[in-house]
Amino acid sequence: MTLLYHGLFPAVWCAWVVYWLVLSRRNKVVVRREPLLSRVLHIGPLTIAALLLLAPHVPLPFLGERLWPIAAWPFWTGFAVTAGGLLFTVWARRHIGGNWSGVVTIKENHELVTTGPYAIVRHPIYAGLLLAFAGSAVARGEWRGILAFALVLAALYRKLRMEERWMREQFGDAYQMYCRRVAALVPFVC
Repeated sequence: MTLLYHGLFPAVWCAWVVYWLVLSRRNKVVVRREPLLSRVLHIGPLTIAALLLLAPHVPLPFLGERLWPIAAWPFWTGFAVTAGGLLFTVWARRHIGGNWSGVVTIKENHELVTTGPYAIVRHPIYAGLLLAFAGSAVARGEWRGILAFALVLAALYRKLRMEERWMREQFGDAYQMYCRRVAALVPFVC
């Protein structure tokens, strides 16, 4: 399973990154953008989390200790959750179209999208990424997966809070009503 993990998971994540980069060229003009330091504060932890999950070994031995024995079920369950999470982000990214940005922004003619995956959760890209990292952590089956997931959760929650504040400023009552109807990350929960 270890060799399969080191081949299959990087391939899936790399395919997702390439797809994401290709789509990132078709966006609306930015009117307002988060500062560079703010961007680093969520990209840094995401990068560390990815390295924790994808690296063959970690420098701190206790992070490499197993949570459960190596077996097929956690590997394939983790892979299914990872693939499902990444596919959910792709659906959300395609649905939001030119309003998307990897940086918290307000676009020219920015629209409040509340349909498709945005009718399920307000931040489907973040929700999908959390699922994908959780699946990768389950398949890895080591303590470093828990740390990686925690880093991703903290980084995306920080970014989500900023984005929510900007959306409230931009869309006012319409965004407030949307927030009352649709959970942020987990349907019907939060």
